[in-house]
Amino acid sequence: MRPGELNLITDVPGIRVGHATDERSQSGVTTLLGERPLAAGVDVRGGAPGVRETDTLAADGLVGQAHAIVLAGGSVFGLGAADGVATELSNTGIGLRLLAHTRAIPIVPAAVLHDLGGAGDKHWAEPPYRGLGVDSVRAAGRHFTLGRVGAGRGARAGQVAGGIGSASLDLGGGLIVGALVAVNSIGSAYYPDGRTPYAWPYEIDAEFGGARPERPAPLVDPAPAESRLAELGQLEPGTSTVIGVVAVSAALTGAECRRLAVMAHDGIARAVRPSHTPFDGDTIFAVASGSAALAIGGIRAALVARLGSAAADCMARAIARGVHEARRP
Repeated sequence: MRPGELNLITDVPGIRVGHATDERSQSGVTTLLGERPLAAGVDVRGGAPGVRETDTLAADGLVGQAHAIVLAGGSVFGLGAADGVATELSNTGIGLRLLAHTRAIPIVPAAVLHDLGGAGDKHWAEPPYRGLGVDSVRAAGRHFTLGRVGAGRGARAGQVAGGIGSASLDLGGGLIVGALVAVNSIGSAYYPDGRTPYAWPYEIDAEFGGARPERPAPLVDPAPAESRLAELGQLEPGTSTVIGVVAVSAALTGAECRRLAVMAHDGIARAVRPSHTPFDGDTIFAVASGSAALAIGGIRAALVARLGSAAADCMARAIARGVHEARRP
């Protein structure tokens, strides 16, 4: 198994990603766009999520697709980035049309992380996120930066800097899986040695530094010092989260996308310890670009399971890459 050409989620055909970063507030927005509407699903596991239009992606709903997925800093204020993305897309004619003569209505689900307590000036008269959403659409392409940029600009991962990560995997036969994540977790991404990622068994080609544990290290402490659980008196629900997107090149239904999102949460659990706490807003979207057809029946279900397993591995690798890149000088 090998990563795709770029080892980014944009190795999945029909996917683009753009960042917009506000250095004054040390926060930002990261937007994933589809070249056409994407079948989509979502699964929320954190106890304090900040989300928009997740119910729109319900498997029994009318829509079941998205034109863009937004990840943003800024807590509740960051949800305004989706307004900017929706307006920018509608202005270019992208979205649903309920009537032929009306404006296009883009479906833009979003999830936010809490970076209001970090560095940067957050005392705005007007939050910057709507404008950042517009800028993220205009910046979208196949190539994008990892680390302290976009939605990950002000993120933390346990006791160290968090950030934006991404990874991909080429399964052959036209099936490509990718993950995009903003890591702002209470849990740590590192062993107690501070250098070995929990996700090290999933690493390909030293993509997040190549560190290995010097000897087997039993993980017997459920609240490791490298996490933020040592700050119990300071923690507030909703102040930490891992938010992300997994994408596949297959043609999937909305219900199948939700199953991918469910399975991809295993990647968070593999890479962050602890995860899915009452303080986190852990949310994963899953999208399918529809460029590769799958079989039907039991064989199709097995292929969906394989895609979900690959999505979990990509999510674990993306988390480790994001934190690794954020820690670079």
